Amino acid sequence: MKELEMTGSKDIFQKCASFEEANRVRQLGVYPYFRSIEETKGNEVICNGQTKIMIGSNNYLGLAQDPRVIEAACEAARKYGSGCTGSRFLNGNIQLHEQLEAELAEFLQKEAVLLFSTGFFVNQGVLATLLEDGDAILCDRENHASILDGCKQSAAKTIPFAHNSAEALRRRLERLPETAGKLLIVDGVFSMSGDIVDLPAMTKVAKEYGCRIYVDEAHALGVLGPRGEGTVHHFGMNQDVDLVMGTFSKSLGSMGGFIAGPEYVVDYLKHKARCFMFTASLAPAVAGGVLKALQILKKEPELMEGLWKNTRKMHKGFKELGFQIGTTQTPIVPIVIGSEVKAFMFAQKLFEAGIFATPAVFPAVRYGEAIIRTSYMSTHTDQELDYVLETFARLGRELGVFEEAAYTGGTKKNGYDFSSNNAEIIKNLRKSSGDAASESAASGTPIPR
Repeated sequence: MKELEMTGSKDIFQKCASFEEANRVRQLGVYPYFRSIEETKGNEVICNGQTKIMIGSNNYLGLAQDPRVIEAACEAARKYGSGCTGSRFLNGNIQLHEQLEAELAEFLQKEAVLLFSTGFFVNQGVLATLLEDGDAILCDRENHASILDGCKQSAAKTIPFAHNSAEALRRRLERLPETAGKLLIVDGVFSMSGDIVDLPAMTKVAKEYGCRIYVDEAHALGVLGPRGEGTVHHFGMNQDVDLVMGTFSKSLGSMGGFIAGPEYVVDYLKHKARCFMFTASLAPAVAGGVLKALQILKKEPELMEGLWKNTRKMHKGFKELGFQIGTTQTPIVPIVIGSEVKAFMFAQKLFEAGIFATPAVFPAVRYGEAIIRTSYMSTHTDQELDYVLETFARLGRELGVFEEAAYTGGTKKNGYDFSSNNAEIIKNLRKSSGDAASESAASGTPIPR
């Protein structure tokens, strides 16, 4: 450090030393991230030896804990080993990869599929490979961070437009040269708000201007569509959409991702996308587990039926309690809290009451509109969901959520709201009504086990 100061060089670590937001939350005793999970049992996780109902997972169909998926993963590991130790391009291509690609292509009714090691890599690799200098990417402002980073990796100009607005898309396209290469990229289901892209309107506009269409189905696969194929099939627009991206870390209960589209495009990506060519391929256990999860999804429609039953219950329940849940249309249910500090406190009190969920604050959402991001699974029981609603209702009253500017229409602070960092206010906010067991005993509602 001193040597850098003497030479006058910029210290690239300075921003790390001055980063203080996380420590301010830690000092309040309500830091909600990186909680260590010791074990997962169905809809529950064990943290510090205590059971918590998980309502923060994207495991929409509960397949991450399905014994059939776990056994398929184990069998693949026994047959091929723990890893492929190389890229698909060289020595890491196994039959399971090709089988999974073929079954995904058939399921999505696309000519070809290419697997990537993560969903993040899909968006980075595809956008960086297909887009060139002089091209334009039309990007919804609420697209996932992996899409935004993929846009940065490409040589194209990124042109953001107002969330889910076909008219805003039209205005952006009107300004572009007719000869420019154009790609519209949108999430099928937006990961924070939980709303569904207006794909029919977007597609109509895009086609008027010769714009290719790319849909990220990360949160729609296994959730929307007649068989869980995603948003594109939900709207019956498979023939209109050029590329479909998806991940395995949500409904299919594992990790990794894929791109689906015309065979000649997929073949080009296979030989040009650096995120595919120069990274290790999906571990055999991952490929085997995902393949089994996909097969279960196709054969057991009751999984999606259960998911939507629980989704409707929670939408209705939170609205009746007076909580704002935005424009969500899916199992992603963002509960508006408002103040960042109250959101952290709310998440901590949920945790103490036996519920695992995390807050989202700026830049994931706007200042003063912090949320508890919840998401639901087909395997959640009515008893568990009733307990979640009862606990939210109690904490909403205790922490004065409905008095927040986000609810009253008052002025929101333009910055992290640490105004509650006052000893007396914090003391009141943290005032314990007992541990989870005594709280539930007082309310007459036991924590579901």
